[in-house]
Parts: sequence; structure tokens; C-alpha cells
Amino acid sequence: MLKAVIFDMDGVIIDSEPLHHYAYHKMFSDVGANVSSELYESYTGQSTLNVCKQVKDHFNLDETPEALVALKRKHYEYIFENDKDFDLIDGVLDLIKNYHANGLTLVLASSASMPSIERIFKRFDLNQYFKAKLSGADLKASKPHPEIFVKAAEASGFKASECMVIEDSTNGIKAANDAHIFCVGFDSIHSKNQDYTNANLKIEDFKTITFDKITTHF
Repeated sequence: MLKAVIFDMDGVIIDSEPLHHYAYHKMFSDVGANVSSELYESYTGQSTLNVCKQVKDHFNLDETPEALVALKRKHYEYIFENDKDFDLIDGVLDLIKNYHANGLTLVLASSASMPSIERIFKRFDLNQYFKAKLSGADLKASKPHPEIFVKAAEASGFKASECMVIEDSTNGIKAANDAHIFCVGFDSIHSKNQDYTNANLKIEDFKTITFDKITTHF
């Protein structure tokens, strides 16, 4: 029986990819790293620190990964505060409310930093629906490692078999698979070149996984 739902944030709750794209590429430009589209897409779903470690090594940069993170975060915060059109992904708030009203425990498991998570939750008043929030930036390993979903299931208070993950990235789906948690792959207009082959269920609209519909899979 389904007892808990674990949400990814970027690409599932918010379409922050344009903001991250802007911030990352401003940072890349600042340090002279010519990151190709293919290389950038391979970073999807990973923590900022992990991405910055890879960029430093790939381009043999003098800056530390932590300095790159700080630079990227500065650019992200600027556009977050100045983009008044930034909003939740269509239908996700209705889904969150639907699950919450039907007694499911909700947990956030995102590769974003906790300050970024708190900023989103405050802006859109989401704390009332979630039992716990986990940041991959605070863990030893980044997606596609399953650590964040293992810990998210523990935070929910239920077994992995009683949980479900909603993810939009190849790395996130692999992490959910390796944590042995049922994974819904959300293929939206915001997703680019991600592989949903290993998702237990692939969707394009949150209306297809409301409480009454998704519980038939458990």
C-alpha cells in the first residue's frame, strides 16, 4: 500500500532549469569554462557541488569547487529575486494537495541546496504539506547514488516498498531504482534529453497520478 510520496524539486515542483542554466553559464563564463550542451545536460539531477567538482577537473580550473558553487549561487539568487514570472509547474500544487488530503506523507528529496529549497518552500507556502525536506548537498553522495532516496524513505517513516518517487531526470530515476522505490518518471515540456526507460511509470501530466489513480499500482 502506498503510504508516502517523495518529490524531486527541480523539474517536478518548479521549472528552475532556466534559472539554473542562466546561473551556471554565467559562472562558466566567469571562469572561462566552455561547457558544451551535451556536457551540461549530463549534469542534470546532480548537486551543484558535484557539478562544480566535475567542471573544475574537466577544465583544470584554479578555483575550488566551493568557490564555483558560491559564484553560481550568487547568479541564481539574483535571477530568482528578479524573475517575477517564476512559478510552480502546472498541476503540481493540485497533486500535492490531493495527496496530502488523502493522508499520504510527503517528503522532498532534492539535489538543490537547503537554502534554495527553503527559498522555494517559503515563496510558495509548501511547508504545510511536507513532513521532511532533504538536500543532496548535505549528503555524502549525489544522484544517481541512491542515498538521498534511502534517507527520504526513512524520514517518511515507511518502508521503501510503501513509498513512491516522482523524478524527471535520468540520474534521479536511477537513484530511485537503486533505492528500490517505485519511480514515476515525469516527462514534461521542461525535460530535455532524459531517459525514462527505467521508470516504473512514465507520465506527462500530473492528473494521471492523482491518489485514486496511482494507488492502483500498489
